[in-house]
Amino acid sequence: MRVLGVDPGLTRCGVGVVEGVPGRPCTLVAYYVIYTDPADDLALRLLHLDRSLNDLVAEHRPRSVAVERVFSQHNVRTVMGTAQASAVAVLAGARAGLPVRTYTPSEVKAAITGSGQADKAQITSMVTRLLRLDEPPRPADAADALALAICHIWRGGTRSKLEAAASKHRGGAR
Repeated sequence: MRVLGVDPGLTRCGVGVVEGVPGRPCTLVAYYVIYTDPADDLALRLLHLDRSLNDLVAEHRPRSVAVERVFSQHNVRTVMGTAQASAVAVLAGARAGLPVRTYTPSEVKAAITGSGQADKAQITSMVTRLLRLDEPPRPADAADALALAICHIWRGGTRSKLEAAASKHRGGAR
């Protein structure tokens, strides 16, 4: 299964594409960071992010999209920009007819490192090891996006199969 992971951000948005199946090592396809200039108009920044994500979905043809769920931060301006970027990422997946899942930072950290309290350096280190890369993906936004994609393959793929089986069971139990 090919997954496009998105670490949403308005100034820097990490995107990682990974291929794999639950329980097996994943393979790196590509990673990117989409930049927007904070001095630009908000509408133009969101439009650039939208076009870039749509282009990457079209280019890499993932089977699903995983996006980091926005969590409460003390800086309202930061959380607003992150929420807006997150919505653009969810929309890019939905527009392509793909299933979109969101994960909290703690879920991703636990899936990748075994600890929901892992720091950015630990995430980057584990992503480098799990994908058998010679160099760590930089900047950290790219590593976080790859971690989201790996998390979805390992957890979301299984969750989706369980939900589909439960739905099929409910449909047949009328």
